[in-house]
Parts: sequence; structure tokens; C-alpha cells
Amino acid sequence: MNPALAPAVTVPAAGSPDAEARIRELAENLPLEQQIQLLTGADVWATHALPSIGLSRVVLSDGPSGVRGEDFDERHDSVSLPSSSALSATWSVEMAQRYGQVLGQEARRKGVHAVLGPTINLHRSPLGGRHFECMSEDPRLTATLAAGYVAGVQSMGVGATPKHYLANEAETERFTADSVVDERPLRELYLAAFEDAITEARAWLVMSSYNSINGTTASENKLLKTPLSTEWGFDGVVVSDWTGVRSVEAANANQDLEMPGPVGHWGPKLLAAVNDGRVSHSAILEKVIRILRLAARVGSLEGVAPAVTELPAALNATAVAREVAVRGAVLVRNRDGLLPLDPAALQSVAVSGHNAEEARTQGGGSATVMPKYTVSPLEGLREALPDVSVSYARGAKVAEGLQAFPRTSLHNPVTNVPGMRVTFLAEDGSEISGEDRLASHLIWFGVGIPEGAAAIRMEADWTAPTAGVHHLGVGTVGQIQLSLQGEEVFNGEIKDDTDVLGAALFDPPKTVHRVETIAGEPFRIEAVYQLPKEQVIPFTAILLGEETVVEDPQAEIDAAVEAAKAADVAIVVVGTSAAIESEGFDRQDLDLPGLQNQLVEAVAAVNRRTVVVVNSGSPVLMPWLDKVGAVLLGWFGGQEFGRAIADILLGVEEPGGRLPTTWPAALENVPVLKTTPVNGKVVYSEGIHVGYRAWLKQQAEGGAAPALPFGFGLGYTTFELGAPHAPQSVLAGKDVVVHVPVRNTGSRSGREVVQVYLERAESLVDRPVQWLAGYAGTHLAPGGTESVAVRIPARSFGHYDGGWQFESGTFRILVGRHSADDFQSVEIELR
Repeated sequence: MNPALAPAVTVPAAGSPDAEARIRELAENLPLEQQIQLLTGADVWATHALPSIGLSRVVLSDGPSGVRGEDFDERHDSVSLPSSSALSATWSVEMAQRYGQVLGQEARRKGVHAVLGPTINLHRSPLGGRHFECMSEDPRLTATLAAGYVAGVQSMGVGATPKHYLANEAETERFTADSVVDERPLRELYLAAFEDAITEARAWLVMSSYNSINGTTASENKLLKTPLSTEWGFDGVVVSDWTGVRSVEAANANQDLEMPGPVGHWGPKLLAAVNDGRVSHSAILEKVIRILRLAARVGSLEGVAPAVTELPAALNATAVAREVAVRGAVLVRNRDGLLPLDPAALQSVAVSGHNAEEARTQGGGSATVMPKYTVSPLEGLREALPDVSVSYARGAKVAEGLQAFPRTSLHNPVTNVPGMRVTFLAEDGSEISGEDRLASHLIWFGVGIPEGAAAIRMEADWTAPTAGVHHLGVGTVGQIQLSLQGEEVFNGEIKDDTDVLGAALFDPPKTVHRVETIAGEPFRIEAVYQLPKEQVIPFTAILLGEETVVEDPQAEIDAAVEAAKAADVAIVVVGTSAAIESEGFDRQDLDLPGLQNQLVEAVAAVNRRTVVVVNSGSPVLMPWLDKVGAVLLGWFGGQEFGRAIADILLGVEEPGGRLPTTWPAALENVPVLKTTPVNGKVVYSEGIHVGYRAWLKQQAEGGAAPALPFGFGLGYTTFELGAPHAPQSVLAGKDVVVHVPVRNTGSRSGREVVQVYLERAESLVDRPVQWLAGYAGTHLAPGGTESVAVRIPARSFGHYDGGWQFESGTFRILVGRHSADDFQSVEIELR
């Protein structure tokens, strides 16, 4: 038959009854052995393919602020978006959707079907190691932004994976810690943060966490069924965190997919458990159906049309990265209107701070991606001020340990191209293959090392930026030989000095050697690494780089002070490092590392026009807050961080951010702080009083106030909020809409975020002093007005006690700009 005359074959769309029937039929007809095979990954990043039923593999990839793909190869670059704490500081669901869409675009570009994000655990303690990767301390703000993120990712036909489910707010003993949480805070805070991503955005995956919740590890916990599947209607795949499945018992919970593979705790053990009746065949079948459903949704199952067939218009990913960095930056001090700076009035700008030149643009750990470039604040300012003298003095060291060589300083001596040469060697020393690499921090996780390789040789000519003493070295775990300028300086084993799985990928133990160099002349570096004979999880990391060693710290501060004295404005960039904020460990304190506080104080003492930019993913202490002219919190700002900072400081853009978490003035003031388990347990003894709720409770009892309250943020214009309008009464279980007139009373266009809190002065149950119920933003020209509508979900009036309960009577609706504002209020009666 002529193909053009053949009858059209109707392919059912994912989610339709016909598609669901086909998926169930395919699952039921598979032999038990194949069903069980599908429940464990085929490798580190992908599920098994089954060509016999038209099933191709589903590739999963970290996120959550960039899509890395299946490797850590810098040649396969990724867009690096600002951290989740920066995104949440935008207080914008629309921004979260665009952020998610960029991730979806990146996933499609890289052949990825599911993004492992967003991370939506709450900021319970500012010491939490992955604080930067999470969104906020408030469940309502987190839930709405997470739903926007998920909707954006999935608009591109790519699955989103809210994580880590559940009560996973700390990194200390993260594989074994038991989070002990009462039912009410579990429901009102930690589950509530996830709910909108499931019930409204309909996420296609959820990741179970490492920790236990109330005595049962997450992958075996009943919470995977209730409320996730039963109450919220989740019909997607519950994927484990990597190595998070501990036994076949997880198969009796609603855990669907064990990662990584192909070897894990399921496989033959699970087959035996089904055959002897410990796990039902029906439970296996339902898991297979969920995995095939996911495959159908993302286009990996023949005979079913994917869930998304018409993609939205493509976004400019780098423009979105820059916009999020601008809109998430929070201005928290602006004495005498120092900012924005007038470029026409500037002749000299003195920039100092290690992070000005070596900015932290993303967090450490699994969130790490390999961008094509990053723009530091120093580069951004010099680019924006071509006719202004922009000087730089480091002032205070921040980055600890080895730092990768700048790519521009490396030349490949073998193929005569930029970068370095990497050669894979067989047991007898013969070459298997080689490749030209761009970066000196090399990571292989599951892929990239050819079969039969016994060693890896790295060769590069490095050009020193300055003459004199430099400290060069290699970081890794295992046997390595290092030669500098043809001289062997190390040949031995470097041992892992941490018990944190994967920590050596990003901050490996090292050997460092002092050398003399001549500026502009190439310096040969060669290393040979012996691959281990066996690895439980196949990862290898090797870092060639330089360590910053400061012989005279005071001299560095003095140089910055001298430059600041004569400058029209001094800009100090302070921040944290990979040794402080990363996956795998919690912070020990909230101090800026090194002598950064002394640097700020010294510069501010000689230049009243001192601006401090804070480059951290989570709160730090700022003892100099009231001594400087302006303070801008820039978070980990992604690859466009430097340009965004220049845009804000020079008034091209307005800082649009509001704090998604409270910033303390002193560590001892923080009401909820501990992240270290005691006898294996992290007890959430504060109940429902977390974040600003805990601070307000503490203040009501005569305790300390924070340095900066939740929701706070300044702009370059002023706004006036009019009297709020709301119904006088409402039936329990009904949403409420509050209307708030807003007027821009300043001389510039700008953005305001209207925040609505609830208060119940007299209650039969324990309640927060006040709690966020809704928010909405508006952007107005000078003199512009708008009536902003803020929806308060019915659940905001409820409390959990075996089910959602509603206490009738009077609630006060508080309208303001942050949690410590002088609110306008209106009363509403709940019937």
C-alpha cells in the first residue's frame, strides 16, 4: 500500500484513558523479572530501556539551579541560574515559572527527561548546609514558588522532581538522622511546602530523602502514600535520593524507583521478596505503571503521545539568569540614598574583597553545573564603567584550599589548543584514548572513563598571572603522581579525611607545593592518577589548581583602605566559600570567613560612601551593618551575577528582592538553630514556630529581635499602601481575596510586594504570633496606582488536629511590606 494512503493511526495522549489502558496492559504483560528490572536505574543517571515494548530510557539530572546532564564535563556547558534562595527572594511566581522553563529548555538541549528539583525543604535553621539550595523559611512562600517552578519545567515536557520528601532540613549525619516531628508541624509546615507542587502544578516525580521521619527511613515511610498519593492525588514516580533505598521494605511503601543502578538493594533481592510473599506482585505492578506513565509523559514510550506536544516560546536563558539575579537581590541598607550611583559623577571606584574577583555564583554539591562563563562583580563593574578608573585590592582572603586554574591561563601542550590534555592509560601504560579539556577540575560520575582504563594522565602549561611565589597542587582521593616543571614533587596516596559521601568530588583533600614563577612564561604541570580497582559508586574527581596563601593579612587590608581613601565610592564584596556552604555538611557558625569583617570596618572608616555586596547563599552576620552606606544581598547569583550587580548599583535596574528568610544579628539570638542529631535524632521541638514565627514568639516573650526581618527589602522608590478591603465574614473552607490600593509615591518606576499575614489573638490552640497567608507584587511607574488582589487560601485559617480544623471567630488580616512592619489591618469573621 502507498504509505500516503494508509489509514492514520491515532496515538493516545499521555494521561488519557486510552493511554492509561495501554500503559497498564504493557505493565501487566511483562514478566516479573523485567518488571523488577525497571524499578532500579540502569546506571547512575538513567532508567532501563525495554525496546520490546517501545520503552527508551528516562534520563534524570541535577538541578536544581541548572541542568548538568549525565556528566560533569565542562565542554558540555550548562546555564547557571541564581540559587534557589535568590529565586525565592523575588517573591514572584511568574519569575519561578520562567526559571523553571529555562531549566526545561536546558534539559531538552541536553537530552534530559527529568530535572531533580526544586529543593523545597524549609529554612529551619540558618546553619543548614543546603540552605542556599532551598527556598524559604515559610511554607506558603515556598509552596507557591515551588509550584511555579514545577509548572515552568513541565511546560517543556520535562518532569520536575520536588525534593527532599520529607523533613530534610539538615546535612549532619544526613544518611542516618531521624527527624522527629509532631503531626501538626509536619502537616502545617513541612508537608505544606510540598503540597502546591503536587496538587496544583501536578509534578511528575518526587524524591524521597535520606533521613528518617519519626523512626522510619523516608523510602519506607507511610508518608509516601498518605498524604502524597491518597490525599494529594500524586500519580507520578517517587525516586529515591541516590542510595536512599536501604532494603526491600521500601517496595512495600510507595517508593517506585531506586537510584542509582544497576546494583542496589532491590533487583534479585526484590524478586525473592515477591516470590516468598514479603512484597505483593500488585505493589510491583503499580510501580511499573508509574514508571511507564512517566516515560509516556516525557516522550520515552512509543505508542503514547507525550504530555506536551506544543512548547512555549523559547526564553533567552542568559537574560533570565540576569533578571532573576536582579529581581532576587535585596537592598537592606541605603543611607542618604547612596544608591543608585550616578555613572556620570564617578571618576574612581575602589573595589575590594576576594569574592569581587572570585565570586561564588552557585552552591556546592549536586547543585553544581559547568557554565560556559561566569561574570564576577569586578568584571561587571569594569564592563559597565569603561571610562571610570575601577581599582581592585583583594583585602581579605575567602576561598580556602585549592581553586581551579582560570581557563584562560591553561594551554594544552599536546594538541596546542587552550586547556589541558587528558589521556586514559591501560594497565601496561599504553594510551587508550585522549581528549582536550578546558578546565582543571575534572569529575567523572558514572560516565566518561573508557573501559580498561587503569590511569589518567593530565598535562597543561599554566601561565602565572604574576611573578614570584605560587602554591600549586592537586586534590583527589587515591594514588597520584604530580610533577611541576618536570620535577616530581609528590608520588603517593591522598586519603579522604571526611566521611561525607561525595565531598571529595567538590572539595577534595590535597597536596600543595610552593614554586617560583615568572610572569607570562608557561609552567608545565603533569599529574598521573591511578584508578581504583573497584568502586561501589563510580566517581572520580581530580583538581589541579592554586591555593591562595596570604603572608601578611594586614597589608592586604591596608592596600584596600588606601585605594578606598581616594575613591568616589568604595565597593566591598564579601561572602562565603565552598568550604562553608555546600551539600554534605552544615555550617558551624554564621560568620564571614577570614578577615572580611575587619576589611569592611576599615574601608568604611575612610570612605563614608562604602557599599557592601554580600555574596552568600544564606544568612551571615553583619556587625558593620549600621556603619556602611549601603548593603546589597546578592546571594549566589548565577553566571550573570556580576552584570546584575552592576545594573543595580548603577541604577540601570532596581533591586527587586525581599528576604525569604530572617537574618539574625547574633548567633546566640537565633531561636531555632541546632542541626546536629542527638543520639541520632533531630527533634523539631519548636513545633509550628519556625523562622519569623519563632522570632516573633521570642520577641513576644522579651527576647532578641533579628537584624533583618522576613520579607524585608528596600528599593529606589517609595510606595504607599492604602486601606485593605476584605469581606467581613467568610465560611470556613473558602478562600478570601484582600484588595490593597498601592501607589508609587517616588520618582522612579519600581516594584512593591504586598504581604498579607493572619493573626488570631485569642485561640484555643497554639498559633504563631502571625503567619504569612498570601502575597502579590506590582510594578508601577511614578505616580502609578493599582488595586492589588491577594488571595488567602482557606487552609491559611485552619490548623491540623487529626484532620484540618477551623476555629470559628475573629481573625485579623495584617497588610504590610514585611513581617515586622507597622501593619494596616482589617478583621474578618470565620463562620
